[in-house]
Amino acid sequence: MTLAPVAVAAPHPAAVAAAESAWREGGNALDLALAAAAALVVTYPHQCALGGDLIALVRDPGRGIRAVVSAGAAPRAIDVEALRAAGERMPPGGPHSVTVPGVLAGWEALAGQGAAHPLAGHLRRAADLAADGAPVAAGLARAILARREAVAADPGLSALLMPDGEPLREGTTLRQPRLAATLRAIADGGPGVFYGGPVGEALVAGLQRLGGRHDLDDLYAHAAELAEPLSALVDGARWSVAPPPSQGATLLGLLRTLARAETPLRAVRSLATARDALLGDPRRAPIDIDGLLAGATPEAVAGPPRVTGDTVAVATADGEGRAVILIQSVYQTFGAGILEPETGIVLHNRGSAFSLVAGHPAEIGGGVRPPHTLCPAIVETAGGAIVAVGCQGGRAQPQVLAQVAGAAAADDSDLEAALARPRWIVGARDVDRGRETVLAEPGAAAPEAEAAAAGLPVDRLPGLADVAGHVQVARIASDALAAASDPRSDGRAVVLGGGDA
Repeated sequence: MTLAPVAVAAPHPAAVAAAESAWREGGNALDLALAAAAALVVTYPHQCALGGDLIALVRDPGRGIRAVVSAGAAPRAIDVEALRAAGERMPPGGPHSVTVPGVLAGWEALAGQGAAHPLAGHLRRAADLAADGAPVAAGLARAILARREAVAADPGLSALLMPDGEPLREGTTLRQPRLAATLRAIADGGPGVFYGGPVGEALVAGLQRLGGRHDLDDLYAHAAELAEPLSALVDGARWSVAPPPSQGATLLGLLRTLARAETPLRAVRSLATARDALLGDPRRAPIDIDGLLAGATPEAVAGPPRVTGDTVAVATADGEGRAVILIQSVYQTFGAGILEPETGIVLHNRGSAFSLVAGHPAEIGGGVRPPHTLCPAIVETAGGAIVAVGCQGGRAQPQVLAQVAGAAAADDSDLEAALARPRWIVGARDVDRGRETVLAEPGAAAPEAEAAAAGLPVDRLPGLADVAGHVQVARIASDALAAASDPRSDGRAVVLGGGDA
């Protein structure tokens, strides 16, 4: 069998290996993305899970670019007044931070966009990986240590990741038989097993035991959304992003602002402030897209609580012109701090991004989706190349992507070198700082004078850091495919050429 060339970048070697297997079976860019994504919920439970959300972009040469938005809503019976009585902000973890997981519905929607094989095969491959076990990656080992108290406090997480009372070390084999059984059950019975069947019943029962207000109808009501992307022309390249509740408009606004030679720190703060003030669920009320693109005075408004983001991106492309950028997440490291023991599923805390402020666009409500940090992008360059790019990085994803934008929009750039360049970001609670701070890797051209004028401290990091994002990128150019994986992640990138299998 002669196979078309493909490119894939993902933050874990097992995900790339799964994508290679899908390619050898005749898979295209969609199959590679799905295979890698399914492997990542096994190997990277601190950053993504079946209990998380997904936002992706798909470029098909015959149909253009489409967004797949599979972001889940708060349970219909959520007690908003009780949450307000308990504090000024949403709880950062626990059952009330859990919204309906969208990953599985997102995968099914992506498979329907032209994958060569059904989703079930990718789920069975991931189930084998969960049963056989995979070595604990450096990133997972760091995450267990960083969130040791939260892991130890949850029976499901502690049994999996601290079986003898001590965190699993890098290189230790991580086996997940319950998750393997869940993946096989979904492969055999379809997504309905999750969104209305026995897996969903187990998840709902577990959340209700912890005080959650979820029921099976909340899961049954979820559906992935196929949407038109937002797009903007920046320096001759067209950038396409997902619409709200994704923060994609923030990336477009930042790219346009920086193209006008605005000072970078002011641009970053202005667009982040607008996002915090204006982003919400367009199914409930219209979103001020123009405001998101234009920015706001940094001190003008306060938005939802800032929570650390943990996410994975998978970028794929093939020789037939398809490109996929898929991002899936549990939001904070290990999400809500809950692993449902019967299913082996880690649950996200995406609901912690809601606001408790009455009238805010991100105000929590039953059946409402929270604002999303996930920010995949596809670039159509002036020279005709197609680039799929996305990253881990929570609220800082637009900042990270803006710093690799020049390389992404160049037809012949060295992608690996671009991702290795030092970066800087701005954050506060989301980067474990008590106040707004500029964090800079060694050698990064951080705007120190601008920070000093704004009264912001600058912290120089000791080396390349997770907080500066894990970028994954795949490119289709006129003469070749290319891909690169961020050196801050545990990943790799490969280009597989169209010889015989």
